[in-house]
Amino acid sequence: MRYIYQQYDGSEFQTQDHLAQFAGFMEFVLEHGDAALEALKDVELDPEQRKILDKWIDEGLLEKIGASFKLTPRAINSLQRKALMEIFKNLRPDSAEGHETHAAGFGGERTEGSRHYSFGDPVSNLDFTQTLRNAVARGGAGLPIDLHEEDFAIHLTESNATCSTVILLDMSGSMSRWNRFTNAKRCAMAVHALIRQRFALDTVDVVGFHSGAEIIPEHRLPLAMPKQVSMFDPEINIKTPISKIDDAPQHFTNLQMGLMTARRILARRGGANKQVFIITDGQPTAHVQGDIVHLVYPPTEQTAIVTLKEALILARQGVRFSTFALIEDYYYMDWVSFVDNMTKLTKGVAFYCTGDNLAHAIMESYLSGRKRKSSLS
Repeated sequence: MRYIYQQYDGSEFQTQDHLAQFAGFMEFVLEHGDAALEALKDVELDPEQRKILDKWIDEGLLEKIGASFKLTPRAINSLQRKALMEIFKNLRPDSAEGHETHAAGFGGERTEGSRHYSFGDPVSNLDFTQTLRNAVARGGAGLPIDLHEEDFAIHLTESNATCSTVILLDMSGSMSRWNRFTNAKRCAMAVHALIRQRFALDTVDVVGFHSGAEIIPEHRLPLAMPKQVSMFDPEINIKTPISKIDDAPQHFTNLQMGLMTARRILARRGGANKQVFIITDGQPTAHVQGDIVHLVYPPTEQTAIVTLKEALILARQGVRFSTFALIEDYYYMDWVSFVDNMTKLTKGVAFYCTGDNLAHAIMESYLSGRKRKSSLS
């Protein structure tokens, strides 16, 4: 845990009731996104509630721009920390700022054993006990002990590997069921907080995919919501230019465009390890061919094939895949064969879980780097 010390500004300490009140509002934001901030316009009309809003604004938790309210960076950080505390309760507090590997290297935790000093090794890692033993073994036990360069030994340490992660977040219409999207959003915010607190060299980007795909900036993530279903026809086949995708129905599942966006992001990230987390609850129902986006229902084999091809491109670039398949409605499981095929093709890992235990699956995949297929019940 890190502490920041600064001069006390004389402001009133927040009471538990006040903290709980703001925490309740933050939960409301997670569940309703932008609509929660819109609702504050009506709350503002009540004199008592207006006092609470004014206090939150004075404390730097809310910002009012014109007639609209906005979450401040302080409020977003508070949301992230809360998500981290709720989700990653079993994290070890002493991990270094990197991901442990099995190879010896620089900058990680010390392990048993030592090796000979080489030019450029940090002096802070000198193993003085082994150095003296080497000198005595070479020159005898008499005093004074004559140290030579070949006597110096260095503690072995675990190497640290930086990691660049892209979280592909399904924003299709079905994600609004079973509180799936709220759980997924909470996990993404917790990863942001985890990286900020423990893995400062890592990066994480969030991409929402629906009929199209979009990068979700960190400050917009708490307000993101799944797209509303706008068509209920038993068969749908819509073709729209990619330049006009925003004008089309938005509730489809275009994982291919999400993967294409992830590929562009990871191409400019410098992490030694690169990985993609896919959080989804169904088979792709949209794909791109040339400059045309195809929105189809029921899902077609063609959509699955072009999506798998995009996944294979990323896998061949050394990107590790972790897919989190949300299966609350377990009676409709035909689509998981797509997840199985993608997992085999990319040599990745798949977690079949509900939104309630999604957090454990993401924690396990991010921190331990498991390579085998898992199922969480």
